[in-house]
Order: sequence, then C-alpha cells, then structure tokens
Amino acid sequence: MSTPGSVAFHTLGCKLNFSETSSISRIFQDKGFSIRKFEEAADFYVINTCSVTDFADRRCRQVVRQALRKNTNAKIIVIGCYAQLKPNEIAEIPGVDLVLGASEKFNVANYIDLLQSTGEKGLVFAGEVNAANTFVSSFSFGDRTRTFLKVQDGCNYKCTFCTIPKARGASRSDTIENVLKNVSEIAAKGTKEIVLTGVNLGDFGNGTEVIEGTKSKKEAMFFDLILALENVRGIERFRISSIEPNLLTDNIINFVSQSSKFVPHFHIPLQSGSDKILKLMRRRYDRDLYSTKIEIIRNTIPDACIGVDVIVGFPGETLEDFHETYHFLKDLEVSYLHVFTYSERENTLAAEMTSVVSLEERRRRNEMLRILSEKKKRAFYEKFKDSEQMVLFEAHKDKSKLTGFTANYIKVEVPYQAGLINTIGPVRLKSINEEGDFVSELIVIEAKNTMANNIKQHV
Repeated sequence: MSTPGSVAFHTLGCKLNFSETSSISRIFQDKGFSIRKFEEAADFYVINTCSVTDFADRRCRQVVRQALRKNTNAKIIVIGCYAQLKPNEIAEIPGVDLVLGASEKFNVANYIDLLQSTGEKGLVFAGEVNAANTFVSSFSFGDRTRTFLKVQDGCNYKCTFCTIPKARGASRSDTIENVLKNVSEIAAKGTKEIVLTGVNLGDFGNGTEVIEGTKSKKEAMFFDLILALENVRGIERFRISSIEPNLLTDNIINFVSQSSKFVPHFHIPLQSGSDKILKLMRRRYDRDLYSTKIEIIRNTIPDACIGVDVIVGFPGETLEDFHETYHFLKDLEVSYLHVFTYSERENTLAAEMTSVVSLEERRRRNEMLRILSEKKKRAFYEKFKDSEQMVLFEAHKDKSKLTGFTANYIKVEVPYQAGLINTIGPVRLKSINEEGDFVSELIVIEAKNTMANNIKQHV
C-alpha cells in the first residue's frame, strides 16, 4: 500500500452528514492519514454532499474549486446524497477524481490505492440505492462540546418533494445496544451533549417490533431508545433533532417533561399550514394533528423551545394557501422557523406538477416567514429575560467572549473566562444583542469546576 498522505474534509447539509464525515475521517486516521483543516493544503479532499436544494448542488461545485485552489494536484473525492443521485454529473466537474455512492462511501479509504494507481479522473462507484440496506453507525467529534450521533438512516416515506429515499435508501436503524456503546465512547471523550440524528428519527427501530398485548407498537421504538439513554452515565444532555409530528408520541413528550437528561427542545417539520398542500406533499398528518402536538408540548413543558420546518412556493400553493400557512404559524406558539424555498428536484412527483409558483413569489413568501421567525424567536427569548439558566459553554469566534446554549436552546454570550469551555453553569439572561443572542452574566463562577456534576438539567 502507498504511504498515507494528508486528507481534509468538507461537509454540506444536515447534522447527519456531519456525523458521517467525522466517522469517515476517523477511518482515514486509523489508516495513517494526517487530518488537515479544509482551509489547508492536503493531498486528498473528501466532500460530503447534500442534495436537498439546487443551491446545495451548486455549492458542491464551489467547494471543489476551493479545494483545488489550496492544492492543484490534490485528489478530490465526492460522497453523499448528491453523489448517489447524480454521480455521472459530479464526475464531469473539473477536478473531481472519485465519486462514491451511498453504499460505497464508508469504504472510501479503500479506494485510495486505486485512485493513485490509475491516475484517471472522474471514477464512479455508485450502485443502486437499495444496496444501501445496512446501518452504519457514526458520530461527530472534534472541537465541539456536543456530538451528533446517528441512530437511524434512510426513509420509507414518499413525500412528493423529497429525493432522500433515492439518495439514502430505505429506513433502517442502529440497535439500542450499539447506540449505548457509542454513547459510552462519546462520554469517555468528555462530551457533555449528544444530539440524536437520523433521516426519519422517529422511525427508529424499523424492521423490529415491540409487542404490547397482541398489538405491534412500532411507534414505541424510539421511546425505548430514549428510555435506555436516560440511565447512561457521563452525558449530561441529550437533544432530539427533527422528528415527524405523527411520530412524536405523547409518551415521548411526557418523558422529556420529566427527564433529567433530555432537554426541552423539539424540532417538528410542518412544511405547510394548508391541508390541501399537505396532501399534495403526501405528508402523514394534517393541521389539526400538528397544532394538537404543539398544544400538548406547551401544556406539558411550558418553557420548551419548538422549531418548525416550512416550505414555501410548493407547486399549487396559491396566495390563499400561503396566507393560510402564514396565519397558522403566526397563531401557533412556536419558537422559530426554518424556512425553505421550494426547488424542483429531478425524479420527484412534485417536479411534474403544474401551477408552478414563480421564483420571485417564492422568495417573497420566504422573506415574509423569515421575518415572522425573527419575531417568534424574539418573543420566545423575551420570556426568559432576567431569568437564571444553565448553559453549556463553547468557544466564541470573538476570543473575548464565550457562547453557548441553554437546555431550551436559547443562545447566549458571556465574557470569556478560562476553564469554562465544555462545562455547564448558571448565567443570568440580561439583554438581547444585535445578532439576536442573549448577553448574559455568569453566576457563582467559583463553582465552575463542580457545577457540571452537581446541577441537573432543567429549564
């Protein structure tokens, strides 16, 4: 085998991609490669792609060019969702040497010798997505005080706008036993918070059954996982990433309300506040179910942070439909919005639909919801002004400050103090700065070395 060189990584897209990139980097490290920052010159660059929007596709091309500016002789390897969906298109991007699909990406290090021996450009190894039928666990690790832990992959839903099932395959999950093993490894590294991630996280356990009496209770599978995680040692916070409203069961909400480890933060995709559009999207819920979930959370965990995904400009979305979504969200007691402008994706049913919304109108609707999101976030933050909250401290881009998040996902900044990074301690939320973060003051600083062990996580 040739002498290992240096490798750098760049990740586009979701938390799931970040967890996978980190695991793949450890594979390279185990084979003797030195890991470089993407901004540095390296022998190999691995780009983990997303393909949720057209922007993500264009961004891949930009990142390839950025890598080649660091080292014109570098080998460029592209993996991820875009690589599975359009491998030949990526192979034609100037500078790309190797493209690997969904079932090949975790063996990327094994392709290095082939890449060096052939000297060819644009090599493609991307089989049918149904070949990606086994679960490969991964988690992120680096300078962060939190880790993204993948526990589920793929999706069996058939939403008309989504390419993810074609990019990642059918729903599949890790075992609870292996998740606990990974959590123990993460805890041993000193990480304080784990974010559970997946393509369809609430579908954890797909392919197995939990029997209660004579009925199969598949929706309880994710509940079984969080029950098991509640008892682990070494991790102080667990955060649930995006979970479908139809899979967010009452027992999950009640569990979080009483948990000492799972924080009061939910991110629940809505996509549209119009039942007509939800049907066109083939979503598995309606407005009433969604609003009921929000009401249950608010009644059970009043201080919980609730984030919402929403898509504007879907084919057939009239102005009246959009206004229905806008007012539905305006009246809904949620904390912030992630607003996506619909973009046509090849090989989706939505791309073939008529009544297309103009790009200009899509952008206008996005801006309206973005402003609404800012108002929602500000109103949520204001509720906690002058309150005392527990914060997991992180490095700030400004060396004179620290940043961090409360359990219910309020972002704060405090004056820098040595020894606080990756500890959890109390702050008093004072005022909101121009960036929308709370400027806070530290409380009982002298207890910083023991506070992480002595203070339960709650809002």
